[in-house]
Amino acid sequence: MTEPTDTTAPESPPAPPLELREPLPDVVDTPQALADSAQTIAAGSGPIALDAERASGYRYSQRAYLIQVRREGSGSHLIDPLAFDDHAPLAESFADAEWILHAATQDLPCLADVGLRPHALFDTELAGRLLNLPRVGLASLVEHFLGLSLAKEFSAVDWSTRPLPEPWLVYAALDVEVLIELRNLIDAELVRTGKREWAAEEFEALLSFAGPPERIDPWRRTSGMHQARGRRALGLVRELWTTRDQIAEQRDVTPGRILPDSALMEIALAAPATRSDLRALKAMRGRGPRRFLDEWQAAVDRALSLPESELPRAAPRNDGPPPPRAWADKNPAAAERLARGKAVIAELAERHDVPAENLINPGAVRQVAWDPPEVITEGAIVDALEDLGARRWQLGLVAGPLSDAFSL
Repeated sequence: MTEPTDTTAPESPPAPPLELREPLPDVVDTPQALADSAQTIAAGSGPIALDAERASGYRYSQRAYLIQVRREGSGSHLIDPLAFDDHAPLAESFADAEWILHAATQDLPCLADVGLRPHALFDTELAGRLLNLPRVGLASLVEHFLGLSLAKEFSAVDWSTRPLPEPWLVYAALDVEVLIELRNLIDAELVRTGKREWAAEEFEALLSFAGPPERIDPWRRTSGMHQARGRRALGLVRELWTTRDQIAEQRDVTPGRILPDSALMEIALAAPATRSDLRALKAMRGRGPRRFLDEWQAAVDRALSLPESELPRAAPRNDGPPPPRAWADKNPAAAERLARGKAVIAELAERHDVPAENLINPGAVRQVAWDPPEVITEGAIVDALEDLGARRWQLGLVAGPLSDAFSL
C-alpha cells in the first residue's frame, strides 16, 4: 500500500542569535571614563549607531537611563547619563557624524535633554516603512536583512535600576551591535527601489523633532471614561487625574503606579462626600493609594464645588474637522471629497509600494478635504498640504491626483 505523500513544507530553522563580537564593555559612569569613551568615539569613522533606554511604565519622566553608542573603529559604549551633569564631551565626540537610530522619534527628545542633537540621521524603522516591509521592529529588520534573531525580552524593564544587571546590559549592547550594517543594507534597498530621496527628506524633517504635540485634555484618555455621565462626573475625573499627575511628576513615578485608572474611575463615579466614604471604597484597599487619601478627597471636593460653567463639556474643544463619521450630516460635500481622496491615496500607495500613512499624513488629507482652497488647483493643494507639513516627495506624488479628485 502506497504511503500518502507529505506535502507539508518543512519549517525553516530558527535564525541564529545575534551575539556580541567583543566582550561586554563596562558602563561609563565616571568623568574619566566618559572622556576616554568620547576620545575613542571621535577617533572612529563613519556614522554613529545610537540607542537610549528609558523607564516607561516605571518613571514619570521620559529621560534616558542608558545610552548605547557604537562606531566603526571605536566599538560599543554603554553610558550612564545619570552620572554626569555635563555631557559635552560626548556631544563633541559625535561632531557632525550621521546618527543611526531605530524609531528616532522615541529617542530624540531624551537625547536632546542631555545635549545630544543630530546634524544628520538615518532612521532604520522609518526606512523600513518606506520600503513597505511587513514588520519594521528592530528584531524583524535584523532577521530580514541579516538572518539573525534579536531577543527583546528586556525592552520593558525598569532601566532606572542601579546597578543594571549584566543580562540587561548585554541586551542593550546588542541593540547597536549591527545597526551600522543594517543601515547600509537598508540604504542599498532604498536606492534600488528609487526611494532614497524620499527617505532623505523624511530624515531631514526628523532633525527638528522635539517630541509629540501636547494633547488637548489628556485626562480624557483615562481608561473607563465612557462610564462618566454628565459634566460633574467629567469634572471629577479631571480633578483626580490632575492630582494624580502632579503627585506622579513630583515622585517621578508613572501615574498608573500611584493610582490605576480603574481606581480613579471608581472614586469619580462614587463621588465620596467624606474621607471615611472614600476610605471605604475598594480603590483604597491598597496601601499605595491610601497614602494620598487627603489629596484624593481634596480633588473630589474641588470637583463637587465647581460651578456648572467651569465643568468640562462632553466633547473637547477641537479647531480641526469633526470625526469623519459625522461628515455626511455636517458637510456632505466634504464627505464626498474625503471618500474620493482616500481612494486616490490608496491607489497611489499600492502603485508606489508604500503605506498610505507614509505617502501622506491622513490628517492632512482630512483637513484639506474639509476646508479646501477656494479655487482647487494643483498649486493650491500643494500650498495647503505644505502648510500641514507635507514633504516635497509627497507633494510630487499626491498633489495632482488629489486636486483632480477634489475638483469633481
